[in-house]
Amino acid sequence: MAGATLIMKKRLLFLLVAFSLFIFGLAGRVGWIQLIRGPELQEMAFRQQNRDREITPRRGTIYDRNGEILAISSNVERIVVNPQEVPKSQQEREDMAYDLARILDMKEDDVLNRINRNSRYEVIKRQVSKEVGNKVRQWRSEKNIKGIYIDEDTKRHYPNNNIAAHVLGFVGDDNQGLDGIESTMERYLKGIPGKILSEVDAWGRQTPFFEEKRIDPQDGLNVVLTIDADIQYIATKELKKAIDDNKALNGGVVVVMDPRNGDVLAMVSMPDFNPNDPRACPPGQNPEEWSGRTTDDIKILYDSVWRNKSVVDTYEPGSTFKAITAAAGFEEGVVTPETPTNDDPISLQGHTIRCWRTPLHGHQTFREAVYTSCNPSFVKVARDLGINTFYKYVRAFGFYDKTGIQLPVEEDGNFHAKPMEIDLATASFGQTFTITPLQLVNSYNVIANGGYLMKPRLVKELTDSQNNIVKRFEPEVVRQVISSNTSSILKDILEGTVSDGTGRNAYVKGYRVAGKTGTSETRQEGVYIASFAAFAPADNPVISILVALDNPTGHSYYGGQIAAPLAGKIIEQTLDILNVERRYTERDQVMITQQVYVPDIRDKTIDQAKGILSEFGLEYLIEGEGYDGNTVIREQTPKPGAGVARNSIVIVYTYTPSDEVKVRVPDVTNKTIDEAVRTFNNVGINIKINGMGSAVRQSVEPGEEIEKGGVVEVDFIYLDTD
Repeated sequence: MAGATLIMKKRLLFLLVAFSLFIFGLAGRVGWIQLIRGPELQEMAFRQQNRDREITPRRGTIYDRNGEILAISSNVERIVVNPQEVPKSQQEREDMAYDLARILDMKEDDVLNRINRNSRYEVIKRQVSKEVGNKVRQWRSEKNIKGIYIDEDTKRHYPNNNIAAHVLGFVGDDNQGLDGIESTMERYLKGIPGKILSEVDAWGRQTPFFEEKRIDPQDGLNVVLTIDADIQYIATKELKKAIDDNKALNGGVVVVMDPRNGDVLAMVSMPDFNPNDPRACPPGQNPEEWSGRTTDDIKILYDSVWRNKSVVDTYEPGSTFKAITAAAGFEEGVVTPETPTNDDPISLQGHTIRCWRTPLHGHQTFREAVYTSCNPSFVKVARDLGINTFYKYVRAFGFYDKTGIQLPVEEDGNFHAKPMEIDLATASFGQTFTITPLQLVNSYNVIANGGYLMKPRLVKELTDSQNNIVKRFEPEVVRQVISSNTSSILKDILEGTVSDGTGRNAYVKGYRVAGKTGTSETRQEGVYIASFAAFAPADNPVISILVALDNPTGHSYYGGQIAAPLAGKIIEQTLDILNVERRYTERDQVMITQQVYVPDIRDKTIDQAKGILSEFGLEYLIEGEGYDGNTVIREQTPKPGAGVARNSIVIVYTYTPSDEVKVRVPDVTNKTIDEAVRTFNNVGINIKINGMGSAVRQSVEPGEEIEKGGVVEVDFIYLDTD
């Protein structure tokens, strides 16, 4: 009996212990679920019981420095589907896909694939117009469709199309920035998405009598650039014309900056693209085979039109780099503007370095060597500096480093790791190393602003929807490179290079321009880059500029002949926009008097017209019969306001001509201004003069017929430039 009782007690004790362990284990499990996994399971339950649809935030607007809109988002709509709510019948799903495909202009299979997916949320099509969204609403209502929703969305728009495309970049289908400022400022521009929440059952279907909850999105911040849209437009227009005129097969670059603070006022790279349709078929590709989505297509786009040559491509700067060699020489005291020099050939390590010009310049001062761009003179300066000192200044000017501009991809300079004496010699005049266009124009900022290397600034500030400034990006000085005295010497010399040296084709009446030409051969034989770097006004610079034409195949490939005139046109228009006052010299006054504007002499008597034309320095030719001094003039050619050369002929008609008198346009190529004026006057044609020097291009091809007395525009340049 006692044994049985003991056994019973042991069994009870075992059961008690087992039950207690079970209770403790259960309590521990519940506690672990509640306390440890509670938040996770709660989140899982919430996701299971609720469905959310995203509301795209309005992406921040991108402005130029003056408040002009460069990129803006508009309100559109997004068509989405909850596959769990649509009918299970495959035939019904196919009918839905058929209808939606026609409304949305999509392939039926693409729509059906989204409807058939095992999920609770699928985007059928993004960024559809309000009109299309309303068609979907009407279809959904008429056929009592379940599971199809029309949500808010935004679409990016670039009002100026190609203007500043490489600066702005573009966005993807999901409104995420993929290039340019759209990419680097993504965290500020994108905003925070909102949500539409609704309750669903275990199968993901909308519960009856549900009430949607809306969480509003937070719009992105606006980005204000340093770019000036007007200057950007001018640079784009003039570069495109120069590329066409000079048949530059690989396009070109223009960068305009403010040397005082490093602001980028314009940055143009060509070929370019339209950010409204960045994947469009580029030139040279077959549109019928083009998708713009494959890996090969993306590579073609990047290599051809997406590539921002200003910061990604590197090139040999050629003679534009001579200003840097001169700066180092002046700063170290190894040369002065009046130091005697010559252009005798220099032999180094089996190479002979000669001046570009034949016949040679002979003995001259170093100032004159800069004017004439004489290579041996710069080699001597570099050798006097020595390898270590010379490359110390190359590094100080920023050529070894990326500039840090606010763009997604940037290259730095490429120099010899261990330069030898021949490398030093060729580097002194800008060869055997490569840099980016932005690095070069930024180095000219140093000369222009008194000696300070600035970090290029592309973003000025961030603002909210009420235009309150949220964040400023202040100008940043990297370091002082040269003294203000060296800066002043170089300003004076580079101004002389434009007024009297190889940069004469960049001369602008009323504005003192300082600059340097450059011509360099690429690694591909016979392919050149023509460039010109400058700043203006020379005594108080407010802009610096670099222009480069890649592989020009027209009448010339020299920077002084084709890049300098391009720079001059951009400088003149830019300074006008910035309201910089012109200060005319005596030389300017002479150039100005070479061109006059035709007065209106219609309804005047012949005697009155003679007096008026004489005051304007114009000749006349009377067409008509039986006239005297009191005969009234009925018509004239050129029309009033036309710009023509002084001593041009105005055809005056004593009758209203019914048919225009035609004359053939002669060829004035390579003629001086006086010779071209006489040639045109002999056949009764007037001329509008652009530039100085020899004629290289005329607006009407030789042999074509125009109205007698009409105006032909002729471009003149100095041909004795490198």
